[in-house]
Amino acid sequence: MPVADRTVADRTAADRTAANRITATTVTFARPFRLSGFDHPIPAGSYAVETEEELLPGLSFAAYRRVATWLTLPPRPGGNILAEIAQVDPAELDAALAQDAAMARDAAAP
Repeated sequence: MPVADRTVADRTAADRTAANRITATTVTFARPFRLSGFDHPIPAGSYAVETEEELLPGLSFAAYRRVATWLTLPPRPGGNILAEIAQVDPAELDAALAQDAAMARDAAAP
């Protein structure tokens, strides 16, 4: 029995997955912060952030486009979930980090 070739859709999905990369970083907030999509303030602390990027095809050099950014949240006190991974807007996350840093500078100023 001959092996069937993958469809164009299958090939595209497989190629896209193989060309994606994930970058992991850690961000730290000195104070509780808010992000849209959350109905509660997120506590101060360090958080793992993963950014998935896809390789842009057809260029003579490697270039990537961001596909998604995820923030790993610790369990809420009294909850039964071990951790939560939420997709976030990277610009909003950067703005929250900048605001946190500005508040820390203001608090440290004489």
